Amino acid sequence: MASSFLNDNSSKNTLIKRELLRLCIAHQSYSIADFSKALSISVPTITKLIGELIEDNFLQDEGKIGTSGGRRPSVYGLNPEAGYFVGVDVARHHFHIAISNFKGEIIKFIQDIEFVLEASELSFRTICRMVKDEVTRCGIPWTMVLGVGVSLSGRVNPEKGYSLTYFVSDDLPLKDIFQKEFNVPVNIENDSRAMAYGEYMSLGKQADPNMIFINISWGLGMGIIMGGQLFYGKSGYSGELGHFPALNNDIICRCGKVGCLETGASGSALHRMVVDSLRKGHSSSLLKTYEKKGDVELEEILRAVEEGDVLAIDCIGKVGDTLGRGIAGVLNVFNPGLVVIGGRLIVGKDYLLLPIKTAVNRLCLSRVSSDTSIVLSRLDRMAASVGDCLLSRDKVLGLL
Repeated sequence: MASSFLNDNSSKNTLIKRELLRLCIAHQSYSIADFSKALSISVPTITKLIGELIEDNFLQDEGKIGTSGGRRPSVYGLNPEAGYFVGVDVARHHFHIAISNFKGEIIKFIQDIEFVLEASELSFRTICRMVKDEVTRCGIPWTMVLGVGVSLSGRVNPEKGYSLTYFVSDDLPLKDIFQKEFNVPVNIENDSRAMAYGEYMSLGKQADPNMIFINISWGLGMGIIMGGQLFYGKSGYSGELGHFPALNNDIICRCGKVGCLETGASGSALHRMVVDSLRKGHSSSLLKTYEKKGDVELEEILRAVEEGDVLAIDCIGKVGDTLGRGIAGVLNVFNPGLVVIGGRLIVGKDYLLLPIKTAVNRLCLSRVSSDTSIVLSRLDRMAASVGDCLLSRDKVLGLL
């Protein structure tokens, strides 16, 4: 693949080529006449640039399409074998890897690679080596990787390359560590925004250009799509729904403040509710585990929800009701067409979703809520790493 196209940000032909690729991403395949009409550029110019993109391995001729009469035109689309993108979703005790081809199709997903993350340069360099080993083990030479996207929880500024949650040093942005180890362009992102983008792109033509993604895991985050683009805010830290001061309680949030929505609507809130109930002797399939260890893990609680444990179901319903209150406020402010709920707690399915919808219907402006669909994530645990792949591709191709 020619590097001159990827590195050239100034010429007119480069900008047109990027628009050609953007159209192929949005529509799968296009004819030269379609390209010409969409971009208001002459057929000879489009033909020349398409030829160059085919020569550079970006595009391929996908054959003829049927018409009502006359010659059948050829259509062109992205060449899936032009290169690969790697998405790495990093959590505190594990990480996931997704690998996409050039068309954005996920060809491999590796989940729950065990690793204890620390805010140190060594820790992140170790992750990089593990990622490269996994990708190579999948039969993909690292020389064919065009870009890597990495997502982490907490406050991440993609433009400056820093994570305030996993801060290494003022002189060493996290992004620089990854780029030095991977030796390809790297994009770092907040996990909720990566999830939002992965979900949005996976919906294709069904996607709503104004979409909210709610990530309810141990904490509570939000990704915002406005006009088909991720919304970052002034400092790059938008979407901190979990720290919206919505609750009248005295529970100290991990941010150090009280009354944050996350203290009532998150995996940590669910854990606290269940443990408090078990301490009081409430009946539950989790009681024996609690009496033995003095605690229960979030995963054990979620498994109990799936198995129909009454206490676990009751508690996740309370979490859903509180989250629904927060979502009602979000709808009144943003008026999105779609809200997608993702994260670890969606294993609760309707036990979580129905209380959310009930609270939204009760508290949101009726006209706003009636125009908004609220659904569970289709990508589930793949969402962030898929978003990382697609964001990396868009960054490398200069589409963002």
